[in-house]
Amino acid sequence: MKRILLAYLALLGATTLLPGASVQELISAAPSAFLADANQLQAARQRLDNGDKSLPPALAQLEREAKAALTVGPFSVMHKESPPPSGDKHDYMSQAPYYWPNPATSNGLPYIRRDGERNPDAYGNSDRVAIGELADKVETLALAYYFKRDETYAARAALLLRAWFLDPATRMNPNFQFAQAVLGVNTGRGTGLIESRAFVRVVDAVGLVAGSKAWTDADQRGLQAWFAQFVQWMLESEQGRDEAAAKNNHGTYYDVQIAAFALFLGRPELASNILQTARQKRIAVQIEPDGRQPLELVRTKSWGYSVGNLSGLMSLATLGERVGVDLWHYETPDGRSIGNALDYLAPFALGESKWPHPQLGGVSKEALFPLLRQAAEHLPEQKCQAWLAKIPALEATNRANLLRPKIVAPKAARLQRGLPGSG
Repeated sequence: MKRILLAYLALLGATTLLPGASVQELISAAPSAFLADANQLQAARQRLDNGDKSLPPALAQLEREAKAALTVGPFSVMHKESPPPSGDKHDYMSQAPYYWPNPATSNGLPYIRRDGERNPDAYGNSDRVAIGELADKVETLALAYYFKRDETYAARAALLLRAWFLDPATRMNPNFQFAQAVLGVNTGRGTGLIESRAFVRVVDAVGLVAGSKAWTDADQRGLQAWFAQFVQWMLESEQGRDEAAAKNNHGTYYDVQIAAFALFLGRPELASNILQTARQKRIAVQIEPDGRQPLELVRTKSWGYSVGNLSGLMSLATLGERVGVDLWHYETPDGRSIGNALDYLAPFALGESKWPHPQLGGVSKEALFPLLRQAAEHLPEQKCQAWLAKIPALEATNRANLLRPKIVAPKAARLQRGLPGSG
């Protein structure tokens, strides 16, 4: 465990490593994290230790959620009613959510696509809900352990992780061969890998419980072995290759996963390769010079997909920071960049323009606010600070105050609105 943590912290540049430092000293200095900012987590915990009065409401809410998470689960792919075509319940299985019975045939097959309209029946005999619950609860418990140093939370997180990934009776096989099947057409598709992006939050959570009594060296080795097999499957399987070739948000989130899992496995060269390629393969292909994302605009939920893909690109930029690949400021000669994509969307979120593209269910302007706050750290050349003054400050109980405590909306704007918290 000490060797693993030293490698992670050296890679992330999260702290200065002193010869002979103990594992506990290193953990106290900064956690191992990839999408979360280890330095900001450390800063938030230090501020709490020093009696900061602005963060306790967020911590209290986090602890309420963590206490609730102690009573749910464990989650397992074995809990679905029937197995996938392999006959093995250990294989993950889900059904494509936008596909519905065919009204032109007596048996409803083959299913037909209705983009943006979710078929509720797709969530019946499926592992999709469980994988989301796993990520949510493990993340919450791990954060609560990190900030409260209460072994109860780490123990529950470890139990959930072992049930899904490690225990022979309940573990998931490391593949997504049967994800997002279309009835009457196939038994699984590469697009199903969009669901495994939940695991990116899981590997960050593992870094937060590292060093607890509950999470052992054997657990860490076992989970790394699982992810090593999963990455190999993603790189070599037909479904994985299909998703890697996807030009839209599916390709973006494939890259996010490979890069994050590679860092978790101590393979920075693989992560760096993916992230360097993302300059041309993702940013240059997906973003127009004026900031539009045409591959997302063709969807019936064009706002949601535009924001979602930009969030994925920002995740790639965050991961790039870990290996010295700057995607935040990458720009093609004709102006395709993350910053310009944000520039295009911001006026619609701020109510300055009306969204001109299809969006079933209406435009959720608030969906862009977290990205505006995140960008304020990295893109000073954009209008980020001005944007922060125009959006509501975070509620004091929002856990984002703990994750990014140095992103603060301008003081004057907060006073004017009478709202607490940081932005």
